[in-house]
Amino acid sequence: MAGSQDFTADPRNATARIWLNGELVTRDAAKVSVFDAGFVVGDGVWEGLRLHRGRLMFLDAHLDRLYAGAAAINLDIGRSRLSMVDALDELIEANGMVDGVHLRLMVTRGEKTGANQDPRNALGKPTIVILAEWKVPSPAVVTRGLSLFTSSILCTPAHMFDMRLNSHSRLNLILALNEAIAAGADEALMLDPAGFVSSCNATNFFWVRDGEVRTSTGEFCFNGVTRANVIGLCRQHGIPIRLDSFSVEDARDADEAFVTGTFGGLTPVREIDGRDLPLALPGPMTARLRALYEALKDAEAAR
Repeated sequence: MAGSQDFTADPRNATARIWLNGELVTRDAAKVSVFDAGFVVGDGVWEGLRLHRGRLMFLDAHLDRLYAGAAAINLDIGRSRLSMVDALDELIEANGMVDGVHLRLMVTRGEKTGANQDPRNALGKPTIVILAEWKVPSPAVVTRGLSLFTSSILCTPAHMFDMRLNSHSRLNLILALNEAIAAGADEALMLDPAGFVSSCNATNFFWVRDGEVRTSTGEFCFNGVTRANVIGLCRQHGIPIRLDSFSVEDARDADEAFVTGTFGGLTPVREIDGRDLPLALPGPMTARLRALYEALKDAEAAR
């Protein structure tokens, strides 16, 4: 079993260059200090991006989230947005990449004088790494779908740890995923502090009942670019959608469900807590929204 991040291995990735602090390096040469704040305490922010038909999808939204996240933790990226785009373009061109590529852009507070959490001990130069890999979702996941298990690990409010911050610190999400794996599921379904449905451990969660698409309020889930696009597509095309506080039982009784993320787009769900969803995968609403999302990507690439 594997989750929404499952992909088909591509041998070209063995020789793909990596962008590391302004240099294009091989996989073997891509190294950072053991005193790097990202390694020591997970102090940094990141973005996932997709290259589709020669264009980075929804780049402005991703950069907005990256720079807002860095500002929230008082991390000076040290590069302008334009300079960051130049770095992304440089890597893509160096690798001869056009389509079916997933990129991970990571920024940490950089090397520190010692292994501790105090940001004042950083030497003042952030570490920036961009990985670019030929990576597409496993085709089988569309017809097999995901199995979800409701975790005891809760999503946290902004005043505790803001789930909308794309932080390198993911231990709470890994704990939730470990529970799901132990239960024989693919991913964890996570609830908010009041016990309402929030998100999955790596993706945002939607379900459909009686023709209405449902999802959380967004207060406790990832600030997903794909989530926002799906909500926008529903509203643009007259598809009923409701953002609200829903019980997990409401989701278990869904006609169909799917998760969203930059890597996989819309990935169908087949069961929740051992309860099979009734429709063949992908369900009709999932299939319609997948098609609308692909059309949106094609339109973005043609701009």
